[in-house]
Amino acid sequence: MFSKAVKPEKTSDASLSATTGERKAPKPASLISQDLTLEGGIVGEGELHVDGVIRGDVRVGRLTLGDTGHIEGSVQAETVDIRGRIIGTITAKQVRLFGTAYVDGDITHEQLSVETGAFFQGRSLKFQRPAPVALAAPEPEVQSA
Repeated sequence: MFSKAVKPEKTSDASLSATTGERKAPKPASLISQDLTLEGGIVGEGELHVDGVIRGDVRVGRLTLGDTGHIEGSVQAETVDIRGRIIGTITAKQVRLFGTAYVDGDITHEQLSVETGAFFQGRSLKFQRPAPVALAAPEPEVQSA
């Protein structure tokens, strides 16, 4: 209780490793630059910024599509920010269509925001959360005499 031992400082930094106490560098976003065209799918858990062209499906943690970015295929992510063009379906918790966005396909989402000027042709489908299951009241026991 009254020891003179030095206590380690407490930090609220989420980038500290729990086992070593060392700081981890934040992971940088991967970039598909404007002069690149990628044929095929991309799968990962990190962040992807696309200014080039992808012809294939994309499944990442976070997708940012720049003004010159173009995706032909389905997109799955936690968060999707679109300034460029997507032709295909989008499935994400949060989708933002900026004023320069062009989307031709269905969007399945929890949150969707669309700025003035954005083009969207397709269906907006809200995630269907399962209805809470109500517990049935126990039936009274009938006693026979």
